[in-house]
Amino acid sequence: MENYLFELAHLVLRYFHVIAGIAWIGASFYFAWLDNNLQTPPQWKIDKGIKGDLWAVHGGGFYEVAKYQNGPEKMPHTLHWFKWEAYTTWITGILLFSLLYYVGADVYLIDNSKSELSKFAAIGTSLGFIGLGYGVYRLLCKSPLVENGKVFIAVVIGLLALWTFGVDQLFSDRAVYIHVGALIGTCMVGNVYHIIMPGQRYMVSEVEAGRIPDSAPGLKAKLCSIHNNYATLPVVFIMLSNHFPYTYSHNFGWLILIALFGIGMWIRHYFNLKHQGVNKPSVLVSGIAAFFALMLAIAPWPSTPTNAGESAPLQASITDAQAWDIISKHCTQCHSETPTSALFQTAPLGFKLDSISDVKKSSTLIHTRAVITKDMPLANMTKMTDTERETLGAWLSALKKEQ
Repeated sequence: MENYLFELAHLVLRYFHVIAGIAWIGASFYFAWLDNNLQTPPQWKIDKGIKGDLWAVHGGGFYEVAKYQNGPEKMPHTLHWFKWEAYTTWITGILLFSLLYYVGADVYLIDNSKSELSKFAAIGTSLGFIGLGYGVYRLLCKSPLVENGKVFIAVVIGLLALWTFGVDQLFSDRAVYIHVGALIGTCMVGNVYHIIMPGQRYMVSEVEAGRIPDSAPGLKAKLCSIHNNYATLPVVFIMLSNHFPYTYSHNFGWLILIALFGIGMWIRHYFNLKHQGVNKPSVLVSGIAAFFALMLAIAPWPSTPTNAGESAPLQASITDAQAWDIISKHCTQCHSETPTSALFQTAPLGFKLDSISDVKKSSTLIHTRAVITKDMPLANMTKMTDTERETLGAWLSALKKEQ
């Protein structure tokens, strides 16, 4: 029952986190598109204080949207705010993060091959890293650097790389990526809470008082909104990253994440430019090319033995019994009809290895996860050694040749 309740909480939090995230990112995309597509309005609208407007057709209807230079003469009775999408995404995200990586720290957070942190020390260190990263970002946003977009981005990516490298020295590979996602998400919602919402409340209060608002708070809020917009694609990838162990389990997984972060921002830049009427296909093409170049660079290319036939004796000497000893020691605790691990009542994803026949049927998947990406066993809880992985890999390779 305890495991069931854990998985139920996992399901509920992930479900609502995804829904809220779609709403938040959708609003970010829409308003960035809207702001970049505003047209200069007719003079009579300019005389009313309208800075730009836009006509659109959707769902069988026509829409006219206008943006005021400062604000309307009188505040409307109903004014729609966009904040709970951001807050709900962060709240559900941090609860999900805590459930998996703090409550389940022994499984998802701690990697004893990297550090010997206790559960509470690991949780404290994790919180410290996220707090430190957020504090540095807030200081950067208050510095003169924020006025120089290119320099600001270069500094942020450089500091994020150092931060990610530090996290990678302590926690499991999978946890590293989620920590970066937690940091970015915290910075994004911090922009909403500390900058965007206060700026909007100021504008509303000034209009209600019959005064023309100072443009500075609004411009600052817009700048932070742009920061959030450029971070959306990297965050979406991180939300999906646990499905792609060849990225986070790579020896340079932390650096791959930083590269993907930059590529995601660059691709987003293409769409932001296009919405402003600036079409630069080279930006999109170079971003996509960089992504595939990175994927080629990290691909598990077959290694060539230094001496011809060097690995043949090893492959030939490994028996089914030896391979099964490794599987039963490191895999069947979870992947079995009756798991003995306290973490699972049923085999994860229904993947069961109850006999050597089951192993042979799933040889390709086992080779990928246990030998190439090395993200299984989960967090290497059973301490599978490199020698065991090499032995299992040699047996699986020989098996593939036989098939």
